[in-house]
Amino acid sequence: MAETNLTWYKDAIFYEVYIRAFKDGNGDGHGDLIGLTEELDYFKNLGVDCLWLSPMYPSPLRDDGYDISDYYNIHPDYGTLDDFKRLIAEAKKRGIRIITDLVMNHTSDMHPWFQSARQSKDSPYRDWYVWSDTDEKYSETRIIFLDTEPSNWTYDEVAGQYFWHRFYRTQPDLNWDNPAVIEEFKNIARFWLSLGLDGFRADAVPYLIEREGTSNENLPETHVILKNFRAFMEEEFPGAILLGEANMWPWDLRPYFADGDEFQMCFHFPVMPRLFMAVKKGDAADVINIMERTPDIPDNCQWCTFLRNHDELTLEMVTEEERQWMWQQYAPEDRMRLNLGIRRRLAPLLDNDRRKIELLNVVLFSLPGSPIIYYGDEIGMGDNIWLFDRNGVRTPMQWKDAPNGGFSTADETYAPVIDDEVYGYQEVNVENALLNDCSLWHWTRYLIAMRKAHPVLSRGTYTFVPTGNPAVLAILRESEDEVILALANFSDEPQVARLHLPQYAENEKKELFSHMPHGCARDEMHRTLMEPYEYQWLLMVPNGKDQ
Repeated sequence: MAETNLTWYKDAIFYEVYIRAFKDGNGDGHGDLIGLTEELDYFKNLGVDCLWLSPMYPSPLRDDGYDISDYYNIHPDYGTLDDFKRLIAEAKKRGIRIITDLVMNHTSDMHPWFQSARQSKDSPYRDWYVWSDTDEKYSETRIIFLDTEPSNWTYDEVAGQYFWHRFYRTQPDLNWDNPAVIEEFKNIARFWLSLGLDGFRADAVPYLIEREGTSNENLPETHVILKNFRAFMEEEFPGAILLGEANMWPWDLRPYFADGDEFQMCFHFPVMPRLFMAVKKGDAADVINIMERTPDIPDNCQWCTFLRNHDELTLEMVTEEERQWMWQQYAPEDRMRLNLGIRRRLAPLLDNDRRKIELLNVVLFSLPGSPIIYYGDEIGMGDNIWLFDRNGVRTPMQWKDAPNGGFSTADETYAPVIDDEVYGYQEVNVENALLNDCSLWHWTRYLIAMRKAHPVLSRGTYTFVPTGNPAVLAILRESEDEVILALANFSDEPQVARLHLPQYAENEKKELFSHMPHGCARDEMHRTLMEPYEYQWLLMVPNGKDQ
């Protein structure tokens, strides 16, 4: 059946699944595709439209699957290709789409391509990677992992040359100047899309091309490659998407949308830390500032927004002073910090304060872009800062008050389930959340349903309206069909907001969370008193129209 809604992603609610952590279907202590398939109704009931799966390919797991050793198969911990096909089929029955990571910049050093390449300069794969007789080339290129890698070059004794890598030395960069690499990745994409996948989160795309005398990031040749790749996907698999992963300023990301013919979506990284800054400062200015500096994008494109994900809460896109302040406020213990970020989950970051959790989610759903929910945040899961690296935010999903939190029947799991007085699986679990109509899960489900019921929140224009109060954020979302005014009080004290909205002076204002008419006077100045961390979605109802 042909895809009719080619811009489905603009209205979609995404949900990131870290496969290893979600559900163990075969009792070996690792989450897998069987367990994920068993829980598809969970996503359907929540209202999720598209799952984003972490890397599922065979890998030595030196970088948690982002070091791929075979692009055409499934890691044995996660299952088989048949398990994947069944997952896709069952998801489609429920109207759920699935995308997964496609790591384009590099492979594992265990990949057969690299193993062949290092053996001889005559290997057909030698030119699939970037080699040099010296480690002095591309000296103007920054080192991304300064804490672990002294250079972007590593000498390979077998090859007798240095190979280039922007990340770990176990992840040699591919040579995208080689047409054979481009064609091979089309074959890889063709393989998975033919099985029913709905697209890819393209990982580490700014680094595909190298040129002497440059920073080797965001080079023009990179965009030529990506446009070509998008054109191939659009011709053979219309409706499949490319979601670009590049931790950069929005104005540096704008070229990745091009004229609507490169990426359909890109992550908006910088707005995320500013949401946390706003709720701690009680001031919306940082959020307004970064969004007002965000360039317009083509109509068929969409930002992807999030509060948390599988990595640390990155602080790359803030000043050094702001970074130090964020660490003091949100990561007072050294173990809470990682690289230039914070390795904590949403609920612990926000003091497990339901008001703050709801507030930031509402603002996320009010801003332009399609939101992503990170697994477990919908039930308020905690983290384990004593686990290595980012593993503290990748602990088993808590399904019920049972051994291993209902995640697995194994004696030992890949990581311990959270078991403390506040976030332990005995209290924080899906079963409890579903039984409690007032739980965070049910509230999240309602938030998703309201977002879907009002397309202006996904496709309408947005304007920040002055409120006369720095603590209160006001976003006016407008379309031909409806208008919603989103209000959010970032302060821990009551605040008064005054908005000049003469064009909507005569409209009734219906608050969508309470279902009540808003008790403000019908005049040009909209005044409202907001309680600490209160939020509102005000639907502007035209006179004589019942909604």
